[in-house]
Amino acid sequence: MESKLDPHSATPLYLQLEALLREALASNTWKAGEAMPPERELAERFGVSRLTLRKALERLEAQGLVQRRQGSGTYVAPRLEQPLSALTSFSEDMRARGLEPSTRWLKRGLFTASPEEVLALSLSPGEKVARLERVRSAQGEPMAVERAALPAHLLPHPEQVKESLYAYLESKGLRPVRALQRLRSVAASRQEAELLGLRAGEPVLYIERLSYLADGSVLEFTRSHYRGDRYDFVAELRRA
Repeated sequence: MESKLDPHSATPLYLQLEALLREALASNTWKAGEAMPPERELAERFGVSRLTLRKALERLEAQGLVQRRQGSGTYVAPRLEQPLSALTSFSEDMRARGLEPSTRWLKRGLFTASPEEVLALSLSPGEKVARLERVRSAQGEPMAVERAALPAHLLPHPEQVKESLYAYLESKGLRPVRALQRLRSVAASRQEAELLGLRAGEPVLYIERLSYLADGSVLEFTRSHYRGDRYDFVAELRRA
């Protein structure tokens, strides 16, 4: 890992160093859970003071990318594993890991279905959908941007959803029993990057989910962008 710091740049050294360390973490220079080199070694490697290094590490810690342990050093934060075989909500996933989920709402209401939503939800053109767009966080750290659409007759009052969509739906007798998911890596748009605390163009996991009720009807069409530096999606395969 070469130092690319420019002392003549208008960007402060600690911000330049933060960006370099983020790149190193994203490229797995140090593995999840692994101790990073001591502060003195890192400061010498990059030719900066330990104060500058600490400011960069503090910013990375605030983003949940590293963990600083008193008397032990700085460690790469563990990545969150999400099994692809389980149909669970974000809130359920986080609480199962001992993390507190939270939501920042971007949009919540009834709208005319887009052509994509009409197709995904098996609606007729002009029908209404309930849209819920939000930033999902764990321990205050942004993890994902979710955009869900449901037939309006199944969710006529989307403003009543406070935290977990699945918990609210189940309270109304609507329980998803299966889902189809498609995943791919995409570059974060400027909007997604700002919401997730990333830089535009950084890789994120894009996930489309179609959830179904027991009668086979589509309940939910959700498109999500997950931080690629914090999430691993894991599938267990069995030989037939």
